[in-house]
Amino acid sequence: MDGMAQRNLTSVVTEFFIIGFPGLDSKYYSLMATGFFIIYVTAVAENCLLVVLFVLQPSLQKPMYIIMVSLALSDIGFCTVALPKVIARYWFDDGTISFHVCLFQRQMVHYFGALTSLIMLIMALDRYVAICFPLWYPTLMTKRMVGFLNGFAWVMALICPGVTTIQSSQMYFCGSNQILHCFCDMVTLNSLACGDISMQSTVALALSSIVLMVPFSLIMLSYAHIIIAVLRIASMQGRLKAISICITQFCIISIYYIPRLFVYMSTINTDARIGLVLIYSLLPPLVNPLIYCFRTTEIKHILLRLFRRGHSVSQETKVSAVSR
Repeated sequence: MDGMAQRNLTSVVTEFFIIGFPGLDSKYYSLMATGFFIIYVTAVAENCLLVVLFVLQPSLQKPMYIIMVSLALSDIGFCTVALPKVIARYWFDDGTISFHVCLFQRQMVHYFGALTSLIMLIMALDRYVAICFPLWYPTLMTKRMVGFLNGFAWVMALICPGVTTIQSSQMYFCGSNQILHCFCDMVTLNSLACGDISMQSTVALALSSIVLMVPFSLIMLSYAHIIIAVLRIASMQGRLKAISICITQFCIISIYYIPRLFVYMSTINTDARIGLVLIYSLLPPLVNPLIYCFRTTEIKHILLRLFRRGHSVSQETKVSAVSR
């Protein structure tokens, strides 16, 4: 293919259109937009609350909470990148997205996915050291070390999505411009490319497998060691305490990985695949802060203290108003 033909092909598609769920009847568009909007506002508010508590409460500025805040920031970023456009698509029928903005959204969606996977690995490492090497934990998992690991994860997560985004930017799009998804992602965007992209698909699959399976394998290995260490604890009270320390992170990791593995290992129709992708993408940002609040004693006590203080101020205001 000569240079002129290449320019003609690349000039055909300059923008894409976010379809969302292809089988969804238009009478449900407003309901779908409202649902996405509620999810977005709730997830961002919950995770922002966690970040604010971390900043304002010195008692929470510990290695474990640094990991939680890093995950909360990643969840805020993903929701902000992925949801506003699909909300506009269903509320205002504004699904048009330019080629370069679609590439940017694709990059950031996969970036935050890779970042979350690495943060989960750091979370598992933190629990592994705490249970298997409790005497070394204060020395190894310092605030500086955990901060460095999280900063390293935020940088390294750019690499694999960056490589595949560059590949997508060099593909030719000359046919349909309809994104059969709620946001631009690698699989959906690459399926619209013209010509042979088998090599790019192989590279993308290999990098995706590395991003997903390497951290997942290391996480499973760390939890296997944790289980062995827990079984070696003589007292039942000690075992229960060790399990309690790990259960929060294990719940978060399970919510993130299990639906993903199901999607990658099964063959399902487009609407079902989109639904499952949204579940494993949006459920963690919604559920993670609630798990922190209900499973983490310090956060629970801080929230109760703030609630009581607010209630006390409210009662004093009412009494003052009545006395006047």
